[in-house]
Amino acid sequence: MSLFESLKSKIESKKIKLVFPEGEEERILKAAVKLAEDNLAEPILLGDVKKIQSLAAQLNLTIEGIGIQLLDPKAYSTTDFDEMKEAFVARRNGKNTLEQADEMLRDVNYFGTMLVYMGLAEGMVSGAVHATGDTVRPALQIIKTKPGVSRTSGAFIMTRNNDTEKYLFSDAAISINPTAQELAEMAIASIKTARIFDIDPKVAMLSFSTKGSAKSPEVSKVAEATAIAQKLAPDEAIDGELQFDAAFVPSVGEQKAPDSKVAGHANVFIFPELQSGNIGYKIAQRLGGFEAIGPILQGLNQPVSDLSRGANVEEIYKVGIITAAQSLE
Repeated sequence: MSLFESLKSKIESKKIKLVFPEGEEERILKAAVKLAEDNLAEPILLGDVKKIQSLAAQLNLTIEGIGIQLLDPKAYSTTDFDEMKEAFVARRNGKNTLEQADEMLRDVNYFGTMLVYMGLAEGMVSGAVHATGDTVRPALQIIKTKPGVSRTSGAFIMTRNNDTEKYLFSDAAISINPTAQELAEMAIASIKTARIFDIDPKVAMLSFSTKGSAKSPEVSKVAEATAIAQKLAPDEAIDGELQFDAAFVPSVGEQKAPDSKVAGHANVFIFPELQSGNIGYKIAQRLGGFEAIGPILQGLNQPVSDLSRGANVEEIYKVGIITAAQSLE
């Protein structure tokens, strides 16, 4: 079973509600209709209802009777909006007033995030026309990270050869220079993400050194992160610090780290900082012929996905599937 066929089997007919703040965008509308028609989610599209209906008519898309809900934050019922404002102020611990909440929650990303927080949707997908910060900021302020996670991270599933090869790269999208503690937390979050995609996680904490072959503060950070991660999850296969060849190639792993259960067999790769992670996944994508699926935001209490602004309909559809699958975690 292919990667997405497996995910579809997990979410089909579960009636998972996904909110799409950019409901007036053509690509979003097409992807949402496809998700609904395939019985994979019940999309909630935000925006001007008449504009969404008009766009659907122009595109010859049927949006009635297939489980799609249209909501306009600017026309939300007074009673429900007052309840949302009060919940927002309480969640922000007084950092925002009711007057500020009234203005902020008219923004589709804040409104959509509150729907998730209040249990009116299981996840959110945004970013087709908004910057990453516009999607992630409300998520961090409202949904927040899980207990034991101090910072969210962004992972990519890398697939090749009809999904016969599957790997997870983290963090390649969010955290510029994580601490050892944050790297360890990222490794634990990545294990959970890997299992959503039916990857039996073997985690390599990557460096330019293998088991002390080089000395530097950068290497020490990865070694410390490895020790923390192993303590946090003693039953998981986590090892480091490892160079990529030692982590991936069995003969090199046997030579450089003969006592490691991960070396030579890793399928989850934790990069020491964002530069190497971002460069690494793009080299694999452009030179290695891998499909890069993501970024998948990790560590939040409820799933929020950030799209590339260049995402096409199929990519948005796939991110919707991933987000729905995350909600079952």
